[in-house]
Amino acid sequence: MISTPKQLIVTVILAFAVPLVIILLAVQYITGGIKSDPSHPEMSEAAITARLTDKVNATPTNQEAPQPTEPVATVGPGEGLYNSVCQACHVAGVAGAPKTGDAAAWAPRISNGKDYLYNSVINGKNMMPARGGATNASDDDIKAAVDFMLSKVQ
Repeated sequence: MISTPKQLIVTVILAFAVPLVIILLAVQYITGGIKSDPSHPEMSEAAITARLTDKVNATPTNQEAPQPTEPVATVGPGEGLYNSVCQACHVAGVAGAPKTGDAAAWAPRISNGKDYLYNSVINGKNMMPARGGATNASDDDIKAAVDFMLSKVQ
């Protein structure tokens, strides 16, 4: 029970301060967990900033985008999924992922057969999450992306 004005003031201040501190600590915990790993320079803050800057500056906002003069080739489902999800790890070899086009890294995997590769991607393996992280991709799309990557080493 609050019986003095001093107790009332302390109670009101704590009623605002305690939730504020809890929120600030939660924000710090959530945003402070990702750190640069020197073994993966492509994930450094400078590299990420450069990639984001490149994407922002890719199409000038004060000009119309140039119109293509030749027909644009369509991208198949395997290449599309590769470009949107798979390349994030397979271009740089993040977390031990075999690099796209590196025949030596792919050889032992290919020797297990395509069904083994499909199953590894669909169910996840080592650091690769299930479906390669493309949670909405169909099995056929996953298989097409694997086939696309294999076409780069055969």
